[in-house]
Amino acid sequence: MSKIIQIRMGGYGPPSTTHSRALKFVGDRLEALFGDEIEIRYIWNIMDLGYRADEIMSLTESGVLTISYQSTSYLTRKVPELGFVDLPFLFSDLSSARAAFDGRLGKYMINKIEEKYNFHVFGFLENGFRHISNKVRSIQSPEDILGLTIRMLPSEIHSRSFELLGAKPVQMDLTEAINLIKKGELDAQENPLANTVTYGVHKYHPYHTLSSHFYLTRGLWAHRDSVNNWPKKLKATMESIIPEAISYQRKLAEEEEVLALKEIESEGCEVVELSLEGQKPFLSRVEPLYKEGQRVFGDAPFKLLENN
Repeated sequence: MSKIIQIRMGGYGPPSTTHSRALKFVGDRLEALFGDEIEIRYIWNIMDLGYRADEIMSLTESGVLTISYQSTSYLTRKVPELGFVDLPFLFSDLSSARAAFDGRLGKYMINKIEEKYNFHVFGFLENGFRHISNKVRSIQSPEDILGLTIRMLPSEIHSRSFELLGAKPVQMDLTEAINLIKKGELDAQENPLANTVTYGVHKYHPYHTLSSHFYLTRGLWAHRDSVNNWPKKLKATMESIIPEAISYQRKLAEEEEVLALKEIESEGCEVVELSLEGQKPFLSRVEPLYKEGQRVFGDAPFKLLENN
């Protein structure tokens, strides 16, 4: 490579998060292999620069960022097929969820994303199972959710899920949600435990329910034009590094979830863990979404999920 290639990697969390560490894993490997032929720059948290978390897609599509991550739910308005993986209680455990995104279902989703965005999709990092926290009361049954105002990602299926559970879902960006939680103006939110702790929500919400109602990934998006202009060696090397980075991040995510739970408990919060039996009343309430999903998404994603 005759010209120095700059790769700008960014996200919306501090450098300590598993997603930031995955980006650093990739950057370190590239620097070790290519030396001064490349220049790696990190923008760990675009919110520190005044951006909203959901602006990361436009920053990547325009090439301001070369590589970034974002929850797939943020893409559902342009890629409605992604709504399929937003269905509640779709995955029973981490291994089945990972197999789906690493397999045929994941390839199907990548093709749909790349049709609508100026992205090259490298794969899917783990955002994990999402749980509920709130400032009002313990949640052990759907009746306990009734009337709670809860922050949601920009996913219609997520919002519909909580409407069926009796809550009042409000779609808003993470930046706004955190501010409202700190002011005591938002009853509830749902996130993986690590996110809840990273953004300090557990200091304002004393009630936490390990519901595992959604499993989310954060796609690794790259500015397609930049990737297409890379030398073949750099592109091939990146494609070989990414699976290692994903495995590394997923292992970190499991460890971080354990540490986050301890942090929540040390804050004096109440933690309720729903068993598979305890999930059934919740699943019963959201069952209509599966019938709607069959009509909206067709048989293809359901069959791909079965055949992974």
